[in-house]
Amino acid sequence: MPKKLLVTGGAGYVGSVMAAHLVAAGHQVTVLDDLSTGSADGVPEGARLVAGRVQDAVTILDRSYDAVLHFAASSQVGEWVADPEKYWRNNVAGTLELLAVMRASGVRTLVFSSTAATYGEPAAIPITESATTAPTHPYGASKLAVDHMIGGECAAHGLAAVSLRYFNVAGAYGRHGERRDPESHLIPLVLHVAEGRRAAISVYGDDYPTPDGTCVRNYIHVADLAGAHLPALDKAPRGQHLICNLGNGSGFSVREVIETACWVTGHPIPATTEPRRAGDPAVLVASADRARDLLGWQPTRTDLAEIIRDAWTFTQSLGEDAR
Repeated sequence: MPKKLLVTGGAGYVGSVMAAHLVAAGHQVTVLDDLSTGSADGVPEGARLVAGRVQDAVTILDRSYDAVLHFAASSQVGEWVADPEKYWRNNVAGTLELLAVMRASGVRTLVFSSTAATYGEPAAIPITESATTAPTHPYGASKLAVDHMIGGECAAHGLAAVSLRYFNVAGAYGRHGERRDPESHLIPLVLHVAEGRRAAISVYGDDYPTPDGTCVRNYIHVADLAGAHLPALDKAPRGQHLICNLGNGSGFSVREVIETACWVTGHPIPATTEPRRAGDPAVLVASADRARDLLGWQPTRTDLAEIIRDAWTFTQSLGEDAR
């Protein structure tokens, strides 16, 4: 049955892919985005764009809305160490206001874009939702704080909520892909080198306890990620907070990503080794069993070359001015 939905951060990378999936499924979609990192042209046809911050949801939400999908957040690597207060203000205080607006307007379903960074350095791999949460940087801490807030809102006020903890999102979906400025994610940065826009890719640490010494991450295709949110809208139990990991069940090292990108693009990708970054765990690989069992979700685009190929196709489709 079609729903009326608010998508915060729906002009960004993941949010725009999600908005496109929702429109294609026949839902009525309003995107709320301040366009600080998103792009207006990323909002799909058929969705209404309202330019504004999360707090501006007060001007939009009313009882005619069925649910909110909350993607808006600050998430730049490195910035969270230099400017942690921004993460508490935008991610935590902003969501607190959003929850209050949802309560006042009678909108009682939320799907939240959470993160694997809530787990920090895991004690066991693959990571399950019962793993200890011990984030190692303000971004992960801010998302964990929001998860706690949502749990309280569910228990006290009957919110139905699902937090989806993303592992490394990559790839592209049609005209929707990664184009942050500044860019901080590995795959688009590697592709920048292949394009000749960067001289080399920096590898932060080659002495981790992994097979080749570089960090191992669980990459998930952005279209698979979006596919998990659709059932989450219907599976959220009233008064309960469901938390599910989203990952493809296997990990790839930084060097594997670089080598695969060389093969996909046909271009050399020089790499330089730099010191480790503070807060980078050696391995982050998810168990997505709960998402499979409770949401009926199964990733279908798990091949690293396919993920990189989709990202490369998107990158090549951009004009110089859009890059």
